[in-house]
Amino acid sequence: MLNFIDQGSGPAVLLIHGLFGSADNLGRLGQSLLERGWRVIRIDLPNHGESPKGQSMALTAMADELERLRQQLGLAQWALVGHSLGGKVAMTYAQSHPERVLALAVADIAPNGYRTNRHQNILATLTRLENQPGLTRKMAQQAFMEAGIETGTTAFLMKSLKPEKQGSYDWQLDIGAIVHDYPQIIGPVPELPPFTGPVLFLKGELSEYLLPEHRQEILRRFPASKARVITGTGHWLHAEKPEQFNRHVADFLAPHMN
Repeated sequence: MLNFIDQGSGPAVLLIHGLFGSADNLGRLGQSLLERGWRVIRIDLPNHGESPKGQSMALTAMADELERLRQQLGLAQWALVGHSLGGKVAMTYAQSHPERVLALAVADIAPNGYRTNRHQNILATLTRLENQPGLTRKMAQQAFMEAGIETGTTAFLMKSLKPEKQGSYDWQLDIGAIVHDYPQIIGPVPELPPFTGPVLFLKGELSEYLLPEHRQEILRRFPASKARVITGTGHWLHAEKPEQFNRHVADFLAPHMN
């Protein structure tokens, strides 16, 4: 069962982080939605954070985990917000269980497949670090720097490095499982019936994850969707301009509280 954090009362909204992330990543959005009267549920995806390791990361398998969580919580419906990989899982769930979804917000990702080498440098570096005895934060930062991984991505990845016994550190990621299922993670959302409910796509202006060439596929799968662009941001739009991001999401979800 997925690790989750459940706060507040009212209609439920599920927040789903991206690849290499955790439930903490959308914490500021969660607080904003709590203040708007939502019950906020944040999860760790499989092989991330405190959720079970050694699990499948096929999009359909992760969507099935969301459905098991919904049933465990006894919810008739919920809204979903997903960033990056979390957005792909949320899209898969919405197309699989449309009757359960009040509304869907997708942050900086399309249902399309992406090039398979997008994260290869990160995965190779994490694999080396995973097998390094006595790993410290300094060693990890040095390895990322030497691999040419930019500072913002390094800071994000370092959030999953947690202290263990005797001063060493370990990853809250099952790196082997992520590498194994990476072709499915980076691939397109499975072919399922269109989701005709309300959908908001949020794009970081400077990001290459959500592009005009994706529009046709988005509208084919999500015919009622609309889009907003947050200027001056890249893929980490929720962290770079949190006030604007949180406002867009909250305003979009507000009419769908029930």
